[in-house]
Amino acid sequence: MYLREIWVYPVKSLGGISLSHAAVTLRGLQHDRRWLITDPDGMFMTQRRTPRMTLLQPEILPDRLLISHRHHDIPPLEVPFVPEDNTPVEVKIWNDTVTASRVGAWADAWLTEQLQTPCQLVYMSDECLRPVDPRYAIGADHVSFADGYPFLILGQAALDQLNARMDAPVPINRFRPNFVFSGGEPHAEDTWREFRIGGHPFVGVKPCVRCEVPAIDQETGVSGKEPLRTLATYRNIDHKIFFGMNLLTPMPGTVAVGDKIEIG
Repeated sequence: MYLREIWVYPVKSLGGISLSHAAVTLRGLQHDRRWLITDPDGMFMTQRRTPRMTLLQPEILPDRLLISHRHHDIPPLEVPFVPEDNTPVEVKIWNDTVTASRVGAWADAWLTEQLQTPCQLVYMSDECLRPVDPRYAIGADHVSFADGYPFLILGQAALDQLNARMDAPVPINRFRPNFVFSGGEPHAEDTWREFRIGGHPFVGVKPCVRCEVPAIDQETGVSGKEPLRTLATYRNIDHKIFFGMNLLTPMPGTVAVGDKIEIG
């Protein structure tokens, strides 16, 4: 089995970026979900309630992030890696409340116009700590603004099996993984505990419960019933749909497309 794709999502719920290699940090891949869009009260925003977030596409440059609109020819939003404002702001993501750093009023204004709702952009510095659920932690683990865990892996075979059951196939970006691997049986990752990607250690800690995001077309922001309707016919356990595996790592390092995956 080999690593087929690497993805990062710098701003939670905006578009993903495909990489050939990536730095692994304890709280996720470098730049992955270190920015978050919230409402004016600090509550996190996602595609679940604001599907048009899919229309905004980040790009990583050497010293900053660019955010562009997929379909509108407008100047992109430029976001420095180190926030210019840096005002502490309390934000809520799921059951966690953390103190992030405000990026700036100009960023808030740009996003408010594009998303057509008042919002603000915040950044998670290294000093901003958000612990992983202690029931699944392997140490003093922390996570970025991802839903709950630093990494998500999914096998291409699992996607192929799903698409074979549907009239219209869906791309891997519906599931927003960090790692996609080739080889192995469909859903082989369900049983993984300790494994290595290119020699770097990872630990599978919890199968990923899917929300409604896979039903949102990542290019258009339009919602439908698939692939959740089909997944419910064979990946439903206790009224929850599972697809992919959440991961932790005990150390920083690097991974690259083509790396061999070794189990155990």
